[in-house]
Amino acid sequence: MSFCSGKHGYYQDLCVFLITLILIVTATTAAEDPSTILSRFQQYLQINTAQPHPNYYEAAEFIISQAKLLSLESQTLEFVKGKPLILLKWPGNDPTLPSILLNSHTDVVPSEHHKWTHPPFSAHLDSTTGNIFARGSQDMKCVGLQYLEAIRKLKASGFRPLRTLYLSFLPDEEIGGNDGAGKFVDSDVFAKMNVGIVLDEGLASPTDNYRAFYGERSPWWLVVKAVGAPGHGAKLYDNTAMENLLKSIEIIRRFRAAQFDLVKAGQKAEGEVISVNMVFLKAGTPSPSGFVMNLQPSEAQAGFDIRVPPTADQASLERRIADEWAPASRNMTFEFKQKVSVNDKFGRPVVTAVDSSNIWWALFEEAIIKANARLGKPEIFPASTDARYFRERGLPAIGFSPMANTPILLHDHNEFLNKDEYLKGIDVYESIIKTYASYIQYQRDDASREEL
Repeated sequence: MSFCSGKHGYYQDLCVFLITLILIVTATTAAEDPSTILSRFQQYLQINTAQPHPNYYEAAEFIISQAKLLSLESQTLEFVKGKPLILLKWPGNDPTLPSILLNSHTDVVPSEHHKWTHPPFSAHLDSTTGNIFARGSQDMKCVGLQYLEAIRKLKASGFRPLRTLYLSFLPDEEIGGNDGAGKFVDSDVFAKMNVGIVLDEGLASPTDNYRAFYGERSPWWLVVKAVGAPGHGAKLYDNTAMENLLKSIEIIRRFRAAQFDLVKAGQKAEGEVISVNMVFLKAGTPSPSGFVMNLQPSEAQAGFDIRVPPTADQASLERRIADEWAPASRNMTFEFKQKVSVNDKFGRPVVTAVDSSNIWWALFEEAIIKANARLGKPEIFPASTDARYFRERGLPAIGFSPMANTPILLHDHNEFLNKDEYLKGIDVYESIIKTYASYIQYQRDDASREEL
């Protein structure tokens, strides 16, 4: 007769306990198998979700399959046809508490394949360095999978969250996010989630310290247009379209240089200045061989990618554009292809508090320490992410990607993430999720934001 087949209650209870213990140990061991974890990461990276034709449905299928293995609830939302948003849920023991949202995006930027050492969607793991080469390895498929792997470890350990945890995998972040995060935050689904804190993407850090971001520069995509009388290419006359445009370009160049000098001198971080970069120049009359070379054009345009920090004087910059960069006195006009306000819907700068006034920031710092990691000074993100949509609605959002000792290669050739950094990042997220999901709100009232 086997040990477990006896009728004595003590032995049966002991047997059940031992079997449960074996299952937990087995699950934990499987969850910590590096090759298995890395294989899942590679599978996700190998799905081509590059703009302008991302394979969203294949990515969605993969994410949902992982959610099923973890017994997470899943929901597919499609605010715009062909652009699925995957929302996962790990219910907490107290659904009345504000929830935690772990956000990521599934799309990536295009790649110039011939300029990569390894194909950008091969997810090649270099056996010598341990680097995994793939588009999205830093921006930001790593983070989406690290969320899931951290939950896998927490479930294996028997952890149960007090607060409900949501994971969102959004489309279209790389092209502005209007059809992804933009529509998500305006939806009834999001309103019912009662979100208290959002985690989103950050940047790699070349040092030992992780980087965290409490705000970001707003994109202003400006097109400046100059007009003037056309004329023979040999004729000298005033106020040509090209002359007027070149004057503006030089004025803008000087402004850019002054801002960049502040960064070079160490007086300000990159995210604290207004950056301006010319991204296109359009002029001339086309011909079969290129352009008509003896005709001065009547129109000329230039496009600029401007990034405005939440600390900037928005009204002052608007006046500068109208009075100096594209003045009507020089036959110039301008328009914004995109212009995101530096203020939220309440008229406040779109930033998240990073001091003791924000319990979520204090808990974040605590979790980083528990994970035996270090955090640098909080920063303003130099570009823009989906986090702005949440901050604009008054929600605290922290940008964070656990990648230390890693060159910043998002949108670059040969983007990679080292396997050890990826695995360590899972432990960091495990600590953050456990800390956030266990936080008890001591003084409740009807306004969930009071705990901030």
